[in-house]
Amino acid sequence: MTVPRLDLVFLWHMHQPDYRDRASGDFALPWTYLHALKDYTDMAAHLERHPGIRAVVNFVPVLLEQIDDYVRQCQTGVFRDPLLRLLQRPRLDDLSAAERALLLHSCFRCHRPTMLEPFPRFRRLLELHESLVREGPAALAYLSGAYCADLLTWYHLAWTGETERRREPLLAELMAKGEGFTPDDRQRLLAYIGRTLAALVPRYRALQASGQVELSATPYGHPLAPLLLDFAAARESRPDEILPLAARYPGGRERLEQHFAAARQSHAGRFGAAPTGMWPAEGALSTDVVRMAAAAGCRWLASGENVLKNSLAAPAPGGAYRPWQLSGTPGLTLFFRDDRLSDLIGFEYAKWHGRDAAAHFVAQLEAIANEAPAGAPPVVSVILDGENAWESYPYNGYYFFEDLYGLLARHPFIRTRTYAELLGDPAAPPAPSLAQLTAGSWVHGTLATWIGDPAKNHAWDLLCAAKQSFDRVMASGRLTAAQQAAAEAQLAVCESSDWFWWFGDYNPAAAVTAFDRLFRHNLANLHRCLQLEPPAQLAVPIATGSAAAAVEAGGTMRRAAEAPPHPAWPAT
Repeated sequence: MTVPRLDLVFLWHMHQPDYRDRASGDFALPWTYLHALKDYTDMAAHLERHPGIRAVVNFVPVLLEQIDDYVRQCQTGVFRDPLLRLLQRPRLDDLSAAERALLLHSCFRCHRPTMLEPFPRFRRLLELHESLVREGPAALAYLSGAYCADLLTWYHLAWTGETERRREPLLAELMAKGEGFTPDDRQRLLAYIGRTLAALVPRYRALQASGQVELSATPYGHPLAPLLLDFAAARESRPDEILPLAARYPGGRERLEQHFAAARQSHAGRFGAAPTGMWPAEGALSTDVVRMAAAAGCRWLASGENVLKNSLAAPAPGGAYRPWQLSGTPGLTLFFRDDRLSDLIGFEYAKWHGRDAAAHFVAQLEAIANEAPAGAPPVVSVILDGENAWESYPYNGYYFFEDLYGLLARHPFIRTRTYAELLGDPAAPPAPSLAQLTAGSWVHGTLATWIGDPAKNHAWDLLCAAKQSFDRVMASGRLTAAQQAAAEAQLAVCESSDWFWWFGDYNPAAAVTAFDRLFRHNLANLHRCLQLEPPAQLAVPIATGSAAAAVEAGGTMRRAAEAPPHPAWPAT
């Protein structure tokens, strides 16, 4: 009797867009350091507790740059994140109206069932706030500096990792104290934040050095690569897609080459070597993107299984459970995500008991192994954000990972692997050839999440116009080398896929409005870097439809049920 075998690759994707306002120097949103404290730290700890588990961890360079920035802030004590600046402040009785509004708006932004409700003192702060809101805005003036200190402290405690709460005495001490937090308490919490952020990259480097983890990257600014090259790529999976007015993004090929090169250089500087492979932003691929990645030195790329289905001339059952090579790019291997298993972790298992969820997941893998043809062990890729799903899990997913990694480490025929390890396996069968690749992403195998909607298309047209101005000014030679570098850095921020994701009525209205504002602000800053006056249209919201109207009316909107977890999803 043939003993089954299955190779399982976890790819945990870590990403936040660049929230730095390069004009003021401040951070517009705190999600980078908050997810670093809670999720990137916990994900490292889960692997450290289970050294028999292999995984790929993907870091986007702009995320790592921001973490480095936060580390420097903590080391110097000069904070450019408004919340950390408030946490550092000795007295909170004399806050300005804007500072009070920021604090009260920001410090309840978490997943309440798992991050607020379990803590009675934190819940009491919310109840007091809600009772005053019902009395009208003037009633909020009764909230004292002591209330603000307790709220700031609890918010940051709620955003710490479960593994850290079990390891760090300070967190247990502050949580047990519960209220009346002093300036010294907040300074000690701030010092803890600095230590935790500073240790993050070294922890992942150590996991890489042990061979347990393969560290991969994404092109530098997280651009939606197929669209950067050609808007018409969206019509390969949706022939009737409505495209922007601009024919294409100016100089997109050169820009994507720069994103690839900058990512490899950034990764090598932090982790000692360029990445073997990459998870392209949103798993978005096209034939040209694959060829460019191969030319840039990538040995593997990964995407969603619907991209594979759309690319095959005939159905291939189990096709996602094998590596592929695109015809004409023999040096690069393609892997495709098991959407069902990945989405069980991302969306469903948070509702289950951790042990039951882990056992169910392993049973699904066993069924895949038992159904596979003899002599062809399946390669199952489970790929999702390494940050957003966990806040829906009790204890930030601690018990789920304890059970899941524990079962997998003891399993007789399921082996966790990395892509680099699979590529170096001399016993691996040759990858079948893919004659052509239909452009798409991990969202339904299309590019519709980033183009086609009127607001998304208008955003692309604004970016194209800004890029034309960029090209003219750079060609003029009137900028110094330092000014050119600043303009190029700002352009990379504007090219992120995240801005286009958020436009659309399937996203919460408040988030649409916030990212709309950030995108236009970044484009305005790009014009200023070029020593140009920002166009008047950048003062006009892009999302002028029902999302904006809902915000103005104080309404809320739900995210579409079919949308996947997103790296930048702000907790609500």
